[in-house]
This record gives sequence, structure tokens and C-alpha cells, in this order.
Amino acid sequence: MSNNNFVHRQPQRQLGRRAFLANGSLILSAAAVNPTSLFAETSKPKPAVELAIGLVTDLHYADKPPAGTRHYRESPAKLAEAASHFNKHKPAFLVELGDFIDAADSVQTELNYLKRITADFQSISKHRHHVLGNHCVYTLKKQEFLDTVAQKSSYYSFDAGSYHFIVLDSCFRSDGQPYGRKNFEWTDPNIPAAEVDWLRQDLKHTSRKTILFAHQRLDVSNSYGVKNGPAVRKVLEESGNVLAVFQGHSHANDHKLIHGIHYCTLVAMVEGSGAANNGYSLLNLQKDGTIHVEGFRKQSRYDWTQQEPQS
Repeated sequence: MSNNNFVHRQPQRQLGRRAFLANGSLILSAAAVNPTSLFAETSKPKPAVELAIGLVTDLHYADKPPAGTRHYRESPAKLAEAASHFNKHKPAFLVELGDFIDAADSVQTELNYLKRITADFQSISKHRHHVLGNHCVYTLKKQEFLDTVAQKSSYYSFDAGSYHFIVLDSCFRSDGQPYGRKNFEWTDPNIPAAEVDWLRQDLKHTSRKTILFAHQRLDVSNSYGVKNGPAVRKVLEESGNVLAVFQGHSHANDHKLIHGIHYCTLVAMVEGSGAANNGYSLLNLQKDGTIHVEGFRKQSRYDWTQQEPQS
């Protein structure tokens, strides 16, 4: 993976903002709404997108027959459709949010799955980021996965444009041991203390608007949720910088707004047969913190406007 166009550092503080969700339409506060102001707003040109980012999740690629709703061998064709769209819009970078491959019985078979789908992913852009999913390290060890996709670490941060980005790794057991070689239960995802401390320090050293990428969910307490998710959310909330978390794992579209932070779960690419069951998105970020999730096929679309609080 190459990130030569991005500044890798951790800057300094926060912009206090209130987020208003509009799933398909903008929700304005009552005080802001009157016919004249609405007309004026719609007549203004839309602010330019500062950064576009291609997002995919849960490809579960494997050379094996379908199982239930999961069509493993179709993921390369679905990714090719996403690639065609991304190539038109030239995103600054791509992110896959975990479960890039499905589990295999042997290390070599799982490596073969990973090498195949990695070649396809690499052909789309030279700027790529991988979030570890539980299936990515079912048989493989983390370092084997990272070496194959040419990524140095399973969690890290970087800057692009006026934004700060964080990649998290929740593939740790409750006792702190990393997933790998079939040594875990998928219902036991955790972010260990050392990573939480790193996250806290990373956020303290940035004043930029911040976006996080995760696999297991930080917004639920069921089997799909990170066990210490509430503690991690508290760190995000205390920083004041975090606008949104993009995650996968549970395969269906979902969105929660918790204490001003958007938690957006993206639809899995592996689910369902044929192009109509594909799902991918283009994340468009504006300098003022406005976020547009342009979803395609099964992926939902969202518009979130960051507004300064009224004095």
C-alpha cells in the first residue's frame, strides 16, 4: 500500500459542531426554515467536494460454492463494477472495511483467496487501506494478511486534505490475544487497552475533522458489536473531532447517530447473486464537514450536514 500523497501525522484540537441527519433529504432546524431562505439556499451552487473516497466491505471472496445468501465467487465481478464507477470519479483512496476474504481450512488456500482479490483491488488505485475483519484472519495470522496486501499495520492514522482518518483493528479476544489460526470466536471482538490508549493520544493531537474506519460495530452491544464499544465511543466523543465511523460486519445497511457521531454500517458485497445485489459507495467530504454517502445498488445513501451551534 502506498500513501505518498497523504500527510501521516497527528495534529491538534476540535471544531464544535452539531450534526443533522438527512437520509435522502436535508433536515433543517425550525428556526432556519422560511420560504425565502429555502429558495436562497437551493439557488446557491453546491460546495465542491474536497475528498472522494471509495468504500466497499465484506466481499468474503472465496473460490467455493454459495452458502445461503453468500455468493463468494461473485465478489470479483461485483468489485469490477465498483471499480468502473470509482475510475470515473477518481477517489483519493479506497477503503475495504474487512472480511475481504472468507475462511478457508488451510493457510495456503486462504492465501490464494487473498492474493486473487488483492490483485483486483490493487488495480483500482495505488492508494488503499484495509481494515482487518474476523474472516481475514480465521486461518491466517495478521502479519500474513498485512504482508500480502502490503500494509504495515492493522491500526494507524493518516491525514488527507483537511481531514484526519483512523483505521481500527478490533480483531482481538477479550484476553488481549490477536485473532489468528482459528483461535477465536467471532462474537468476541475487542479493542485492547494499548490500542485504546493509542487512539486517545492520536485524537488529542489533531484538530482536524476525523473519520474512522472499522469492521466490527462500535454502535451496538449484540454479537456484532465490539465488547468494549461504549468505552471506545467515549474516547471518540471526548475528542470532539470525530464526525463519523464507517463499519461493516453485520452485512445490512444501518445508521445510528450517537452523541453527535454518525455510525454508518455498510451493506456487504457478498450478499445475493447478480449485479442487482451489489453494494458499494463513494464517500464525498466537503471542507465544512458535510458528508455525502453516495450509495450504489443495495447501498443506502446519506447526507449529513455539520452546522455550527446557534449562539
